[in-house]
Amino acid sequence: MEKKYDVAIVGTGAAGLFCALSLPQDKKILCISKDALDGSDSFLAQGGICMLRDDNDYDSYFEDTMRAGHYENRKESVEIMIKSSQQIIHDLEGYGVEFEKKDGQFVFTKEGAHSDNRILFHADVTGREITSKLLARAQERENITLIDYTTMVDWVCKDNVCYGIVVADENGKAEAIEADVTVLACGGLGGVYKHSTNYRHISGDALALSLYHNVRLENCDYVQIHPTTLFTKQSGRSFLISESVRGEGAVLRDKNGERFTDELQPRDVVSNAIFAKMKEQGTEHVWLDFSPIPKEKILSHFPNIYKHCAEAGFNPLETWVPVVPAQHYFMGGIYVDKDSKTTMEQLYAIGETSCNGVHGRNRLASNSLLESLVFAKRAAADIMTVPEFKKTEDFDNLVNLDDYEDLQGIMEKYHKMVVKEIKEEARLRALKEEAV
Repeated sequence: MEKKYDVAIVGTGAAGLFCALSLPQDKKILCISKDALDGSDSFLAQGGICMLRDDNDYDSYFEDTMRAGHYENRKESVEIMIKSSQQIIHDLEGYGVEFEKKDGQFVFTKEGAHSDNRILFHADVTGREITSKLLARAQERENITLIDYTTMVDWVCKDNVCYGIVVADENGKAEAIEADVTVLACGGLGGVYKHSTNYRHISGDALALSLYHNVRLENCDYVQIHPTTLFTKQSGRSFLISESVRGEGAVLRDKNGERFTDELQPRDVVSNAIFAKMKEQGTEHVWLDFSPIPKEKILSHFPNIYKHCAEAGFNPLETWVPVVPAQHYFMGGIYVDKDSKTTMEQLYAIGETSCNGVHGRNRLASNSLLESLVFAKRAAADIMTVPEFKKTEDFDNLVNLDDYEDLQGIMEKYHKMVVKEIKEEARLRALKEEAV
């Protein structure tokens, strides 16, 4: 690995890759992944990606996003995301991404809390389709260096200016990488939860570093629980059963086979209804009934979900599937402005690790991929407006690599910092809301 880059991007999910591809090809770019290059949650997204269908759809799309977010969203960010959506889809198609079409026209599906069909999809592996194509395009670019199994352990910074990052390889060997700009695209924080749909290695490291270096965070207690993950007694990542399944007609049933809620409400409302029913009936899960969906649609639209459930012993064509809520998405994160800039100079944050205010208190289904791509592209555009970046003459003296020998201990410390911050934010918010 070389020691100096124009831009260092931490993460090889949709946000990080799209940002890299949106930068000019004369920029020397490093993209690192804590795991395999395809080991990001972007690859796991099943449902789809939203797109404004036409001008008549704007008001309802805006209202759906705001309502799902309990009207705590930043309106400017929501407007930017929606109005950028058609161009983003055009960009994706240019990179080779394929969405479901009929007679040459997009096929739109619907998910919970949407008032209309505005979601593009590729079977039930939309995230994999988008991110794998972006990864393939990035691998073709000579100016982009992609390195896997490399962990960010610190930032090299002084006087609130970021000059690069400290990384460690698989063997724990640390080195400092100098960069004019650092872009954090390292995902959410599911790894600190017992039950999560996220990869276990994605654990909010950038949040801990923000706490350590006094970079502003926002809404760290806004953690979304997905209503429907496959119930299993095995440990590890929870398998998500997409919102689209309920959007196409699947219903939730309790242990007596009774339907007990409106499945197309916002995710937090549905999750709370499931938790309440489980508590009332003393059960570990509820049931998802696929039978209202035509069998051929289950097989064509949800082949991966069908296969996974069947392998677990629950064939959706023949029986109900046991489901339980699990941690899924992080609406809070590192505070950024509309151009993805953090409160530290030369440091940007995009994707799930950032908080630009689009999602408010609760994310609307299938806004995550869109939001990540819109604000990744804006970060790249903003980087290009900077005529000259601040340099430091004593880069090597800003960091002591001996401080990073105990990588496992450092990561455990980061995890504890993140969990503590989430709990403290939740405690303070509860006190504030009780006082109202």
